[in-house]
Amino acid sequence: MRNGASEETGSGRRPPSEEAEPGPQPAFEEAEPGPQPAFEEAELLATYRVADRSRAHLRANMIASIDGAATHQGLSGGLNGPADKQVFDLLRRLADVIIVGAGTVRAEGYGAMRLTQEDVTWRRTQGLSDHPVFAIVSGRLDLDPSSPVFIEAPVRPLVFTHGGSPTAQRTRLSDVAEIVVCGAQELDPAAMRLALQARGLSQMLTEGGPRLLGTLAGAGVLDEICLTISPLLEGGDAVRITRDAPPVHTGMRLTGMLSAEDMVMLRYQR
Repeated sequence: MRNGASEETGSGRRPPSEEAEPGPQPAFEEAEPGPQPAFEEAELLATYRVADRSRAHLRANMIASIDGAATHQGLSGGLNGPADKQVFDLLRRLADVIIVGAGTVRAEGYGAMRLTQEDVTWRRTQGLSDHPVFAIVSGRLDLDPSSPVFIEAPVRPLVFTHGGSPTAQRTRLSDVAEIVVCGAQELDPAAMRLALQARGLSQMLTEGGPRLLGTLAGAGVLDEICLTISPLLEGGDAVRITRDAPPVHTGMRLTGMLSAEDMVMLRYQR
C-alpha cells in the first residue's frame, strides 16, 4: 500500500520584507541546493533492474515498520521517506504495468499513472512506452469513471474483476477503461498474470494493498518482493503487508539491499 505522490519544492528565493526601507536593491542570493538523493541512479538500476524483460516477472513494492506494520494511521505515507521514494519511483519507471487494489487507490488518493518527464525520456531510450499501464483490481467495481485515475490517464487503464461483479458498473467503466474478467466469483491471479502477458505487459509491479498482496502470495504468482523497512515502531493493530492470505511457506533469496540512514531497502526473489 504505497503512496507515490511527489511534492514540489520552492525556488529558494525569499520575497523582500514589506517593512524594508527604500534603498539600493540587494543582489539576489543563489538558491540553496536541495537535499542530495540517497542513491545514484546507476546504483538503483544495478540493484533493481530485471535482466530479461521478455520473461514475465511480477514484483511487489511494499513498506513496513520494524515491528511489521504496513501502515501508520491506515496509510503508508507515515512510514516512507526520500530514500524509499527514490526506489518507489525507479520501480515504476521499470514497469510495463502497475497493479493496485481498488481500496488502496481510494485510500491513498491515487491519480492518473503519469511519470515525470525525466522518467519518460529514460523509457524512450530503452525502447519502452512513455508510461506504464495502470491496472486496478476490484471485485465490486466501486470506482468513479470521472476520477482523474481514468479521465487524465495517459494510457487507457485496465480494470481486473471477476464474473460475479456488477454488470451495470462494468458497462459504466468500459467507457474509460478496459474491463478484464479473470475468474468466476473471485479474482484468478494466474489468469490475470496471463492476461497481462498476452497484452505485452511482462514487467508487472504491484503496490498492494495488503489484501491484494495476500491474494497474489496465496496464489503463488509473485516472483519478487521489494520491501522497505522503515525505522519506526508502530505498535497498535496495523495490518501486515499481506492480509486475508491463505497460509504459504515460500522461500525467497535476498538479491539486493540498500540502506540510507536508518532505512533499509530489501529485494527478495524466488
